[in-house]
Amino acid sequence: MSQIWIKNGAFITMAAGEPQLLTGHMVVDQGVISYIGEQAPQVSEQADIIDGKGLLFMPGLVNTHGHAAMSLLRGFSDDLNLQVWLQEKMWPMEAKYENADTRAGSDLAIAEMLLSGTTTFVDMYDRMDQVAQAAVDAGIRAFLTRGVIGLCSPEEQTAKLEEAISFAKQWNGAGDGRIRTMLSPHGPYTCPPDYIQRIIQAAHDLDLPLHTHMSETKAEVQQNIDQYGKRPAAHLDELGFFTRPALLAHAVHLTDEEIELLARRGASISHNPISNLKLGSGVARVPELLRAGIKLSLGTDSVASNNNLDLFQEIRAAALLHKGVNGDPTAVPAYTALQLATSLGAQAIWHDHIGSLEAGKAADFIAINIDQPHFFPRTDLVSHLVYAANGRDVQHVWVAGKQLVKNRELLTMDEEKIRFEAQAAYERLLV
Repeated sequence: MSQIWIKNGAFITMAAGEPQLLTGHMVVDQGVISYIGEQAPQVSEQADIIDGKGLLFMPGLVNTHGHAAMSLLRGFSDDLNLQVWLQEKMWPMEAKYENADTRAGSDLAIAEMLLSGTTTFVDMYDRMDQVAQAAVDAGIRAFLTRGVIGLCSPEEQTAKLEEAISFAKQWNGAGDGRIRTMLSPHGPYTCPPDYIQRIIQAAHDLDLPLHTHMSETKAEVQQNIDQYGKRPAAHLDELGFFTRPALLAHAVHLTDEEIELLARRGASISHNPISNLKLGSGVARVPELLRAGIKLSLGTDSVASNNNLDLFQEIRAAALLHKGVNGDPTAVPAYTALQLATSLGAQAIWHDHIGSLEAGKAADFIAINIDQPHFFPRTDLVSHLVYAANGRDVQHVWVAGKQLVKNRELLTMDEEKIRFEAQAAYERLLV
């Protein structure tokens, strides 16, 4: 892998502390940032030199919750509440999936993510070997888990758990370390308590994190109270869920006591504002979560409930939504919203080697074309990224120092083939 020298660029580093806009240079060696600063560096004669004029460089975006293969169901069913949407629309269609459908949907999702600046994604689904192979082939970074639903016979529960364990063992560290794995009960409302405990024990045995959906809707919370006499956070805590590093998707409906519990347990939360709005699930208590010190991040969820994977839209939504519902324009400042998709997002999934542009970090970064009207005048580039930019402004993308998008063209994926196969797969599912 050749050395890369980006010269005369503008960089938003997302390093700890106040926003840092640096004008200068960045050098990448063997997939790792070796220098970033104002002074021109010493580089090898064989270095790949990139002129940064008209570009803004920043860390690649981190999408901490999704279901990539569901991209085949974009627009298939809109404007329904979560349980109707799942039970009457999504699950019957997903039951028809075969390996080729999962691969087609995953390729489509990864292509969309890369073209809009996402360089790391978290995914929970089944047939996860198809998702993992798609990620390896594309060159993206991924944190993957075979989600399991326990509303089935004991024999089926065991088979699903064995499949999840096998996947986690086989793929952890694949793709030159770009693929990591974890274990995932789908949610406390779809997995009996004893089954969740079996999954927790497997996570201990394999030294892996856990991921689950939790407190997405009021109905889900009430169901948990009716069945187990506790709200979901206390229920999972009693089962030992937080004895492992844990990532919770949604966590919309939390009490003060639950927020304090999750902070004390060190849990991470993936905030999915657009999916939660579209499904009418509610608005998470993000300002309170931030004040509590909870490791918060951003996710798109699947495009079946979003309906795209442009994380810049989630950044804007997170910055705007909580201002409106709290009547407080300072609720989520622009820089905080950007951190949720970069440095804080990386911390939430225990990936300390990404999320900022600093020497020693993995060279996962993107270049934004700022020579466009909506980036002028040059008042505050952080503000422009949050309130004016979108994924289509992404010009180039690198993961681990390898360029995956150049001038908005995918270098490791055949976009035309991906679009064709996704359409064909969807049409097969309709039969």
